[in-house]
Amino acid sequence: MLIWLTVICLILQFVDGRRCVIPFHWWRPFRNVKTIIGNVTRIIAAAMSITLLCSFTWTLSVPGAWGYEWAKSWGDAPQLWNAEGDAANNGPIINFLRLTHPKIMDKPEGYSQETMEELAKKYSSEANQINGTRANNLTDNTVIMILSESFSDPTRVPGIALAEDPMPNIRALKETTTSGLMLSPGFGGGTANIEYQSLTGLDLALFDDSMQSMYQELVPHQKNPFAWNQIWNAEYGKSGSVAFHSYYKNMYLRDVNYKKFGFNKFYTLDSKPAITHQDRTDNSPYVNDAASYQNIIDQLNKEEHPQFLQLVTMQNHMPYDNWYFNNQFEQANVTENLNDYERGQINTYAKGVSITDQATIDFLNQLNAMDKPITVIFYGDHLPGSYQTAAADKNNTLALHQTDYFIWSNQASASAGVKLDASNTAYTSPNYFMEMAAEHMNAKVSPYLAFLTQTRTDIPALERLVIGAGGFDTDTSTTYLDENGNAVKRKALSKQAKKTLHDYELIQYDMTAGKGYLNDTNFFAVK
Repeated sequence: MLIWLTVICLILQFVDGRRCVIPFHWWRPFRNVKTIIGNVTRIIAAAMSITLLCSFTWTLSVPGAWGYEWAKSWGDAPQLWNAEGDAANNGPIINFLRLTHPKIMDKPEGYSQETMEELAKKYSSEANQINGTRANNLTDNTVIMILSESFSDPTRVPGIALAEDPMPNIRALKETTTSGLMLSPGFGGGTANIEYQSLTGLDLALFDDSMQSMYQELVPHQKNPFAWNQIWNAEYGKSGSVAFHSYYKNMYLRDVNYKKFGFNKFYTLDSKPAITHQDRTDNSPYVNDAASYQNIIDQLNKEEHPQFLQLVTMQNHMPYDNWYFNNQFEQANVTENLNDYERGQINTYAKGVSITDQATIDFLNQLNAMDKPITVIFYGDHLPGSYQTAAADKNNTLALHQTDYFIWSNQASASAGVKLDASNTAYTSPNYFMEMAAEHMNAKVSPYLAFLTQTRTDIPALERLVIGAGGFDTDTSTTYLDENGNAVKRKALSKQAKKTLHDYELIQYDMTAGKGYLNDTNFFAVK
């Protein structure tokens, strides 16, 4: 396109016939042929410039489009996880333009106000049926949603052999409470996308393939985005929800997005006030999980009423540079055919998992001692990118996109000791966590949660799998899993599943790119 613009400009210059400024007389625009040609030339040049800028802005965030590829050819390297870093490395103008016009998703067939009102009625009826069998309310409990950075079972990675179990406590806990494996869209990164899905019930797989970071490209453009914490806000006011992250607030624009979601406070290393507990383990640069959990304990002691608490940890974030003293996994890692660098990375990571395992069980024991009902949703967001040998084999793709999760309630909760049927919870995706927690807690649901209940029945897990640097790449494919963890092609889904999937597309479009018709219904209200 730039070549054609240059050619057109050269032709216009030749037609104008001069080497200096093109004349423009606004008070006598048609004085003579020379003036007419000059005026028209300037108007065309201005129009072409505006068109070029608009086209560039329109396509800058779309991989494969001319704007994206042209910027890339000049060294543009998007950092969608860090707005400040993107602006520093690629320029503030490019950073601004990149986020100006993301493509969210195509309008689904049949989308209209009437259609959305019918869906609201349909799932309101289903919610009433579900609620007739449930005795509790979500807001009877404090719900703590924990995104445990890069947490997953190393022994489940093909080819990895450890002589010592790095997570015996969580492994045993999963046998006694609702738990399973979560299908993650990321490998080695993409944390915020998984977090977004768990907080909203929406799914990355339904967005346009060019949508790579909802926190950067979508939420900043929304006026009133929905998130689960708003249920507690509706019941208890602004103090109903608080968020914690053991790192810096600007990563993924969390400080901006959490405010839009309605979190009353967001505590980080650089918030005012900052998180209180910031202990590290040995030479690790990151706040350890025990300190992160203690910040949650302090918040629980501040409020008498139930809350929704969001925690994003950092302890097991890459890179893994031999941080820990007396690391038993240097001997316990008996994996063959690894180079020294990969082996060292895995040894450090496995030790971190072991530290998380102990800190987590200690945290749950503290919660058990509290005389207030608490339910924990714990999940790893993605595997670390250290498993390069395993990642080189395409047959391992699915295994490298599955992390561990559990939903647990303390002794003061009515759902203490509950373990949902493993045949229905063995495999899931992060968009379903709040729906599963509601079932675990025997809690009443909104029409939206009733919809997710139906969707999980028809499609137990779905994600757009991404293997790329930092979890952000254009190599995408949507994966659907059945209740046994087997991948199912979209065309092989049942008729009911396809219908539910279309409902999902309509609902997600309305909530993100459409007219927001559902906001004028009771779709999000829990009765």
